[in-house]
Amino acid sequence: MEIALLLVAMAVAVLAFTALAGWLDLPAPLMLIAVGVVASFLPGVPEIHLEPEIVLFGMLPPLLYATAIQSSLVDFNANRRPILLLSIGLVAFTTVGIGALVHELLPGISWAASFAIGAVVAPPDAVAATAIGRRIGLPRRVVTILEGESLLNDATALVALRTATAVIVLGSEELSVWEVGLDFVWAAAGGVLVGAAVFAVVAWVRQRVADTQLDTGISFVVPFAAYLAAEAVHASGVIAVVIAGLLLGHKAPVLQTAQSRIAERTNWRTIAFMLENAVFLLIGLQAKRLFEEVGRAELSAGRIVVVCAATLIGVVVLRLVYMFIARYALVRPGRDPDLGRKPPWTYTFLIGWAGMRGVVTLAAAFVIPARAEYREILLLIAFTVVAGTLFLQGLSLGWVARRLHVQPPDPMDDALARATVLQQASKAAYEKLDEMEFDDPYGMADVIRQQVDQRNFAAWERLGTTREQETPSGLYSRVRRAMIDAERRRVLEIRDAGKVPSDVVADVLTMLDVEESMLEIAHRELEEHEGAGRETTVRRPRGEVCDDLSAYPPGERPAEPQCDRCVADGLQWVALRTCLACGTVGCCDSSPGQHATEHFRDSEHPVIQSAEPGEEWRWCYKHHLTA
Repeated sequence: MEIALLLVAMAVAVLAFTALAGWLDLPAPLMLIAVGVVASFLPGVPEIHLEPEIVLFGMLPPLLYATAIQSSLVDFNANRRPILLLSIGLVAFTTVGIGALVHELLPGISWAASFAIGAVVAPPDAVAATAIGRRIGLPRRVVTILEGESLLNDATALVALRTATAVIVLGSEELSVWEVGLDFVWAAAGGVLVGAAVFAVVAWVRQRVADTQLDTGISFVVPFAAYLAAEAVHASGVIAVVIAGLLLGHKAPVLQTAQSRIAERTNWRTIAFMLENAVFLLIGLQAKRLFEEVGRAELSAGRIVVVCAATLIGVVVLRLVYMFIARYALVRPGRDPDLGRKPPWTYTFLIGWAGMRGVVTLAAAFVIPARAEYREILLLIAFTVVAGTLFLQGLSLGWVARRLHVQPPDPMDDALARATVLQQASKAAYEKLDEMEFDDPYGMADVIRQQVDQRNFAAWERLGTTREQETPSGLYSRVRRAMIDAERRRVLEIRDAGKVPSDVVADVLTMLDVEESMLEIAHRELEEHEGAGRETTVRRPRGEVCDDLSAYPPGERPAEPQCDRCVADGLQWVALRTCLACGTVGCCDSSPGQHATEHFRDSEHPVIQSAEPGEEWRWCYKHHLTA
């Protein structure tokens, strides 16, 4: 009962202080650590020991899996070189550098113990990078590299830690480079093989499972099965979980039903939310225990403070130094598709500054054997690095990004890219519709085309930034949501009357909930786009070339554009487009007249340009591409 009450209390604290952090506009991880530190010294709060087995098996696999299935395998592969250089090279660089620093500052400590603490503090945390990086809106390439690094670097660090602890236990300072190298190679290769094997098995099963609950249950088993299978053959469980998650997330659209994908995303986001924030609370709750153990140490308080502060500064400086060495000597990054040019040095500095450590560092510290010299000091060093990097770098990361003028992804760019993708998908759908032979006495083909067109129109309408009148999709969303509220109230009245089977009522309510959730998502995105107001310069997808867009470069925007045909017919337009071949201004397809498209059909002039303020994009009718 006491354990159950403690778990409930922790869950309530996580939810309450996460909500408070959002209300105060503060990073939730930092607030939870501070709350945990304070709570650890309060009378009546039980002492919680953060056992490494609980973290490394109970928390790490689901957290890694939740991040991996939502990560893009395409982006991961595109940035594989910097990711591998950080997850392997930087961990080794930090391990050696911190090991040498600690060996110099702590008298009589062995090299094995020094390298052990170096391996402990070397890997930045996936949870911290995701929780803080996404909150402040870092550029996509930065987030991808940080996520990829933090998903894989634990494997490198844990292999190095395992080697160092083995030396401590055996009491020998002799390190076989070949044994360490082979251990690492097998950990990596074995983890990849096990992860791929788990993916193959789960993929085979999912192709034969249509039940959402059963599919979700399989999803809950995957991270633990992959981790245990890899560890059983002395490979890296971390890599196995990451590989299985990346592959399953990438293949989900062809392996799972739509309902299963929705359920999996929702469930894993909830699990990750609770575990991520519980992790930070647990980190803070270790404070009292660590300080009590350090109080029994033989070193002076001044020397302990110097060692902890020097290690904290060391992990920050070593990461920044390695980042610029890797950029100019090893990586030499190419053209960034979002920027259209080589990423600036500010991206490198930002990745270097985003080296927050997390629960893996603290849990790994407890793996250091009790016979290691200054073990209590090493534990305090790990706690200092975790708390210090989270507070120092986590609190300042947004400020640093703003000072370096690193812009987050532009929602207006995303709106244009989304509309372009939908338009190309619709083109393929219309071609398939034309190929199909079926009797259509009800005129369903026209209804289907109309529904697809309305979806596309809504995507294009999100581009407007200065429009005062409500867009058609905005009006539809507002009216339809009000109607759904009325529908739901009536269904609940029917339910309460008890004259209709409850499962029938539940099905109807689910249908209303799905439709309303889609409308709410679109409404939130529309509000974000309305507040953007920046220039939109979405580029064509890489590898695609359009001769028409090349032949019609951007032209001058009319000073006071208007659709003359709408004016003559007394119609209200939504947005205006300019033909780059003849300068004719016409209204968009969301407008009643659809005069821009009509002009293309009459003249076959292929390229139009937005005539709306703040929008610098062109559209090719022939190839369905933007520039």
